[in-house]
Amino acid sequence: MSADDGWYDEAAGPLVRPYTITSGRTPAENARLDLSTQVMTLRSEQEPAGLGPEHQAIVQLCRHPVSIAEIAVYVKIPLGVVRVLVGDLIERGLVITRSPTHNPAQSPDLETLQAVLDGLIKY
Repeated sequence: MSADDGWYDEAAGPLVRPYTITSGRTPAENARLDLSTQVMTLRSEQEPAGLGPEHQAIVQLCRHPVSIAEIAVYVKIPLGVVRVLVGDLIERGLVITRSPTHNPAQSPDLETLQAVLDGLIKY
């Protein structure tokens, strides 16, 4: 093993455990951040001070709307941790969130439902 080789690899997992990133906190009960909630950074002329590297990564990533699930993938941290960190950023007024609108379907088309059912039974 040379001096340039790391003593860990990707299989070892992250060096910082998720509970240390959040200081053991869990998502706030009043924060409804589901997987499809869109997060967007509010415009600011300068980088906010006092943010950890994970918070900074989220602020930079969310310059355009990004879902909670996408943030977890891009920043490579667990979903629960992302919810806590986004909650922190909301409290500081650095990001806003928008829940997707769900338009209830009109009365279902019975022919379409029957075709779907037939297809499921077939396979």
